[in-house]
Amino acid sequence: MRRKDREVAERSEIAHILDICKTACIAMAGEEGPYVVPLSYGYDWKGDCLELYFHCAKEGKKLEILKYNNQVCFTVFCEGEPLHAENPCNSGYYFSSVTGNGTVEFIEDSGEKGLALQKMFAHQTGRTVVFTEAQINSVCVFKIVSKDYIGKRKVRG
Repeated sequence: MRRKDREVAERSEIAHILDICKTACIAMAGEEGPYVVPLSYGYDWKGDCLELYFHCAKEGKKLEILKYNNQVCFTVFCEGEPLHAENPCNSGYYFSSVTGNGTVEFIEDSGEKGLALQKMFAHQTGRTVVFTEAQINSVCVFKIVSKDYIGKRKVRG
């Protein structure tokens, strides 16, 4: 990272960023080239691994690409207030982000899918629910497993 003064390496601080942000952009590469999609997420930690959970329809371009190539990169970010400096070259936004690389794994076990859906719903709404078997089976659930992630932020000085 070029701007070491903006690096966020502590797991608790990375978790805080993941808690306040709600959308992850996943970049993938298929036979036809790159593809990026924003998705709601939930997350968990398994040792040093960050696991980001997602759900989607059971078919579509995203799934075709992920089945072709399960290596992805991702970013989660929250924009803060704008920074309008006297010099326009120094203008921008205060922000917090987590960026990384990982591998997509599809979750087939209905118990694990249900837990992943619970984590996503709780992250997005703050509520805990139990999904029915029919609800669990109606969607595709996958996770990004990442050991290669870092946080970054620009805060008011």
